[in-house]
Amino acid sequence: MKKKNLPRNSVVDFEKMEKWLTNYFLDPSTTHCDLYQFRIDIYETETDWIVEASLNEYVSSEIKVKTDNTQLVITAQKHSYTFPSRHPKKTRTIDFPFSIINHCINASFQNNVLEIFISKINNGSGKNRYITLP
Repeated sequence: MKKKNLPRNSVVDFEKMEKWLTNYFLDPSTTHCDLYQFRIDIYETETDWIVEASLNEYVSSEIKVKTDNTQLVITAQKHSYTFPSRHPKKTRTIDFPFSIINHCINASFQNNVLEIFISKINNGSGKNRYITLP
């Protein structure tokens, strides 16, 4: 399969991204959400940014991942057969310093850990969308 490089207007300022990562993890609201929603970590490799979420209480069908321009939205809610649900919906929104919809995004869910891979190299659809979990 041939790789598609990102268009020039999708170039990411890596220094800005590095500063954003530092500020994100020093922000007290990040720690608060880690405690009361679910924990998130962000890693960087040569080819991807990886968002990792610990979702110990959930199965993949109870998790939704959505892109919305610069935002990555992760929602988790236990299946419930009563209304209103006894299980509150938990949501984390990560607002990146660049438009993530122009990047190829894939996700996997194994051993209660959701991993979302945002490619630094390959193009995405350029549209807001839900990311399918296997």
